[in-house]
Amino acid sequence: MDNYKYLKVFYNDKLVGTLARTPNRLVAFEYDNEWIATGFSISPFSLPLQKKVYLPKYEPFEGLFGVFNDSLPDGWGRLLVDRLLLKNKINPSEIDNLNRLAIVQESGMGALKYKPEYKFENTIEESDYDKLAQECSKILESQNSDNLDELFKLGGSSGGARPKILTKINGEDWIIKFPSSQDSKNIGEQEYKYSLCAQKCGINMTETKLFESKICSGYFGIKRFDRQNGKKVHMVSVSGLLETSHRLPNLDYNILMKLTLELTKNYQDIEQLYRLMCFNVFAHNRDDHSKNFSFLYDENKKEWHLTPAYDLTYSSSFNGEHATTINGEGKNPTLEDIFAISKNIGIKEKQAHEIALDIKDKCLSLVD
Repeated sequence: MDNYKYLKVFYNDKLVGTLARTPNRLVAFEYDNEWIATGFSISPFSLPLQKKVYLPKYEPFEGLFGVFNDSLPDGWGRLLVDRLLLKNKINPSEIDNLNRLAIVQESGMGALKYKPEYKFENTIEESDYDKLAQECSKILESQNSDNLDELFKLGGSSGGARPKILTKINGEDWIIKFPSSQDSKNIGEQEYKYSLCAQKCGINMTETKLFESKICSGYFGIKRFDRQNGKKVHMVSVSGLLETSHRLPNLDYNILMKLTLELTKNYQDIEQLYRLMCFNVFAHNRDDHSKNFSFLYDENKKEWHLTPAYDLTYSSSFNGEHATTINGEGKNPTLEDIFAISKNIGIKEKQAHEIALDIKDKCLSLVD
């Protein structure tokens, strides 16, 4: 296996720039000249559209900028990559993040693609979902660790540990999830009910579906929002934008609101985030970490917008608290905490109260 020292970064076959490993294990980035003339900043706060060599800090992403770290698989995906490396007699611990991007190629979330790329023989054939779920379970159980489930739990995101497949249904891109060892076998039905409730709460979501199973109540599926009309859409998470690990509970919704307003300059996005915050509080979705909020870039309008909501389910996260605090409160946020957030960002008091109380009422059936 080659040990690449640089990679080219592409966006829908347009050259964005070059990644290069430095002697001190950082991965530097430089925009291509033509991209500077015709493209956009792929990460506005860390990588403004300028001709210079950008150097990241080593932490928190082992020498990568956050926008590129977003392309790397986490939890379940990383386990699969490591299994693939072992199958090809390669020690996963010897593969740095630059070379992991070469393995990702164009399969990561969002629109970025990396070349040169590694080619591995893939003999896995997609079959029925029950069989896939059972194979996923086998992989989890046969990992060479007595504490694999605990390691996933300590990773900070139960969602990231859940097995999933990326597939096409009627020509459209979907994600279908299966239970992890920590989940009840009917976790898919629960997440499906959460998605339906979120839509009733006025939260923007792509289409969701409960796929049939003979061994559980069904598997949750969601249509990908980073694929539109057959084209990949550039996406970056809050974790990537702010260069902060989603495993650290260091965010507050006040920060998210300010970030969203600065990036989108659009109060519809602010209202969406407010609705999502209310839903997370009243539906007890406390896994609201910085990778569970993301933004899409509209190339035609040259605008950023909050993505549709995703990874909504009953969860407890860090010490049973919200990963993102509500006006500083993570354990028992109140309506007063919620209204403090809305006041700080400028949502009208009457509107903020009506939205919060309506969502609280609609979420009662989820947490009874």
